Amino acid sequence: MSQERHPDIEVYVKSCPVAELEQWLSTLGTLTSVFAQGVTHEYRLTTDQGEIPVLIHEKVVGKAWTSVWFKSDKTPWSTDLECARAAAKGLDTQIRCIAGGWSDGDDPDEWWKLDQGTETLIQWVTS
Repeated sequence: MSQERHPDIEVYVKSCPVAELEQWLSTLGTLTSVFAQGVTHEYRLTTDQGEIPVLIHEKVVGKAWTSVWFKSDKTPWSTDLECARAAAKGLDTQIRCIAGGWSDGDDPDEWWKLDQGTETLIQWVTS
């Protein structure tokens, strides 16, 4: 089953320092810091696919979760889940991503939880 390429990619990483995220991102291409203030970090990731703006935002869901948002469709992955799999392997921590794209009719609380080699659909109600 072929899935449509997502217009951008976002994953949530549990309890992972920004330095470790930067190290993982550097394995994908050349990472350049553009802006950093407080819990917000902006980068430019240059890969074979082109230049990708990346935003890391710490403590987005409670204190444990950090958002990694690739603001482009020029990533090595077609979907958030493909990125989550790569992140889970590269970072050795729990990763979550939205189960579907952000389309009308999708359940916004349905998420993939990737942890220690398992993938589980969960309801992640953040309020």
